[in-house]
Amino acid sequence: MKVWTRDVLSEFVRIKLEGYRLIVVSNREPFQHRRVDDRIDCIQPASGMASALDPVMRACGGLWIAHGSGDADRQTVDHFDHVQVPPDRPEYTLRRVWLSKD
Repeated sequence: MKVWTRDVLSEFVRIKLEGYRLIVVSNREPFQHRRVDDRIDCIQPASGMASALDPVMRACGGLWIAHGSGDADRQTVDHFDHVQVPPDRPEYTLRRVWLSKD
């Protein structure tokens, strides 16, 4: 029985998806930026899908596209609405999209 470690997963994805980029699209984002007093904090909101897929993205890299719902999310993206995550050791790109209340 094979144990799924970070290295095994990375190698599996590299072989199976050779020439492709891993892209995840979801409503919930794996990281949010929130204003706390006079600073901006990065948090991981509770989400089953994000909790399951974040380790895969950390191991394999790629692009995660999700609704930017944190009150400081707009202040942390580049001009393409991208931010590298996790903040302490970036391993993949989060592309935020902005949804209207409508």
